[in-house]
Amino acid sequence: MERTPASDTGLIDTIELKLSQRDLAAASAALVPMPDHQIVRVLDRLSPRQCAIVYRLLPKQRALEVFEALEPELQGELVRGLQDAEVATLFAEMDPDDRVWLLDELPASVAPQLLRGLPARERELTAAVLGYPQDSIGRRMSPEYIATHPQLTVAETMTRLRSRIDEAETIYTLPVTDAARTVIGVVSLRDLLTADDADTIDALMNDAHTVVADADAETAARECTDLGLLAVPVVDSEERLVGIFTIDDAARILKREESEDAARQGGVEPLGRPYLSTPVRKLVRSRIVWLFVLAIGATLTVQVLSVFEATLAQMTVLALFVPLLIGTGGNTGNQAATTVTRALALGEVRPRDLLKVLSRELRVGVSLGVLLGLLGFVITWVVFDWHIGLVIGCTLLAICTVAATIGGIMPIVARMIKVDPAVFSNPFITTFVDATGLVIYFLVAKAILGI
Repeated sequence: MERTPASDTGLIDTIELKLSQRDLAAASAALVPMPDHQIVRVLDRLSPRQCAIVYRLLPKQRALEVFEALEPELQGELVRGLQDAEVATLFAEMDPDDRVWLLDELPASVAPQLLRGLPARERELTAAVLGYPQDSIGRRMSPEYIATHPQLTVAETMTRLRSRIDEAETIYTLPVTDAARTVIGVVSLRDLLTADDADTIDALMNDAHTVVADADAETAARECTDLGLLAVPVVDSEERLVGIFTIDDAARILKREESEDAARQGGVEPLGRPYLSTPVRKLVRSRIVWLFVLAIGATLTVQVLSVFEATLAQMTVLALFVPLLIGTGGNTGNQAATTVTRALALGEVRPRDLLKVLSRELRVGVSLGVLLGLLGFVITWVVFDWHIGLVIGCTLLAICTVAATIGGIMPIVARMIKVDPAVFSNPFITTFVDATGLVIYFLVAKAILGI
């Protein structure tokens, strides 16, 4: 987990103090020596109103650099606190792909107004990126790139690079295209700098790893980082170059996806911004829906208990083990779900591996059930009698087997029906296992104890 260094904390506290005292001159002076990353930390902690005040204290060029370093959600909050003229200037200075990140966080009614204020070329580039599906890599690529051709010399390519360097997203990896704009390779800036001016690009270029613009953004981002690529050419269905996807955008996507998965596995919606600067009403909204859903799901457990009320009345000692059994089942299911969800994210498991995962988790569940069941049998036998011990041991075996199997396949089923696997992870699995675990428990008890 990322921590705020002590030096940063002191500077942040200073800024907050000056704002509370309304001493803007002192706050501005405190901002001057701060590097951009510290200013971002300051803005992360402030309310939207304070954030807008601090942002206006920054010089114009530095303000743009800081704005681009903010998370899109915080950019959206900041935009709402600035004047229209300030927003228009910021929006025009951003790269097309960064504009799309921001537009995705703003109300739909705001986008046309901001786009109309752009120069024609910038509006065209941004509209091209906006045309791709929401979660596709095309939505996160940059349409500003420098490409070269196989017959060009190093000298000609370097001249092209120098003339367009200010408008390109990256210059470290250059796609190589033929006359039809089809990607046939890539060449690195390092290779260009070490080659002779007369060398041709086809002698220097390497095979290109490309991604199709409609591909899933998270999958493409993980491939980019796994392969250690600085940039990946983005192509259309006919392998024609349409953009470039860089490692910094890949890291940004993965950070957001992992934050969303972690939140949903805990039964909340992702905040999308730092905790301290998140309004209380948004914290409530991020949790209340899941609590309603889980509370409704928990009524299954109540219903099961009511069905077996007569069984409990005859053998009240059974009630003592209910928390142990449903807790063990929930934990077993959560472990399996977390493991498989992570494997899906890393590309280690695919939907077609459903039967393989089911088989493995079935065996894992049986193994865990045997170990925990034996322990439960021995302890319960010592404290009560062997009949109760046998009930607990058999129930643990059955519950662990069912929980591990269901927990393992649910994320894959979610992926198959185009739902985030994290949504079907811990909270839902716990609720499901609680109800099924109780049914198993009382059926085993009735069979062994004859009640």
